Amino acid sequence: MDVPDSVRRMDLNLVVPLNALLEQRHVTRAAESVGIGQSAMSAALARLRRLFDDPLLVRNGRVHELTPLGQSLVEPVHGVLTSLDQLLATSPHFDPATDTRTFTVVASDYVTLILLRPLLERLYAEAPGVAVNVVPVSTATEVSLERAQVDLVIMPREIASAGMRQMPQRPLFTDRYVAAVWNQHREVGDTLSREQLTQLRYVKYNATTGGAAFVDIQLAQLGLEPRVALSTLSFTLVPWLLPGTSLFAFVHERLVSSTPVRRELRVLEPPVPLHPIAETMFWHPVFHNDPAHHWLRECVTTLAANL
Repeated sequence: MDVPDSVRRMDLNLVVPLNALLEQRHVTRAAESVGIGQSAMSAALARLRRLFDDPLLVRNGRVHELTPLGQSLVEPVHGVLTSLDQLLATSPHFDPATDTRTFTVVASDYVTLILLRPLLERLYAEAPGVAVNVVPVSTATEVSLERAQVDLVIMPREIASAGMRQMPQRPLFTDRYVAAVWNQHREVGDTLSREQLTQLRYVKYNATTGGAAFVDIQLAQLGLEPRVALSTLSFTLVPWLLPGTSLFAFVHERLVSSTPVRRELRVLEPPVPLHPIAETMFWHPVFHNDPAHHWLRECVTTLAANL
């Protein structure tokens, strides 16, 4: 591949200062963030202004603002740094028995318990130098994935954003919703009626993304609005909140089957049709051919198939 003239003219040593200037929007803070002197950062800014024929950073009162060109460079420059970092980190071989690596995985507490906990057992046996950093799903998840700041995102495809659904992905497993109450609940027997969905008090899971949980989205589409008695950000905590109360909840069948509190619960079929979730693994294309990343994806896929 021939190197374009524009790339030949570019000093790659300017990429890091450029990124710092675009993020910090201040010469002194940008210099401090990369560990160089203010004069050196000022010189880099002068060279960048000549290169792009644009001031990039301009003063507006007491603050500095990016020019339209500067704003348009933020994401591409971040992408260049991410690709360079991945290029330098990638090894042509990966031996899980001897190599070290830390992977960052975005997942709910439900996925962490059902899928990632068994992964730790496999790492203990086969890859003692591999660590996993689990980050909860949040409003920042899509941006983190697009910027390749995380290795994997595991979440239901039904609630993934349109941008995430364009990323490389692999379906892992499905799970369906069941209703659960205390096994000594006085008002609920072997079935739960549609009317009871709006009469009984409800334990609601609030999605950590800030939006409604998939089950509550479906209930709203059916015109049903349970009486919320308690809300929690922890899905795995929901079954533990039911014993000794008159509350009810919808939980994933795999979760309620694996929880120690299962013997204190009565699990019932939902009185309305509810679509299952399809937990899906997403990753950035920059990781696709990385041997270590490929090994991790295969581990997760194998464990999911054996659930």
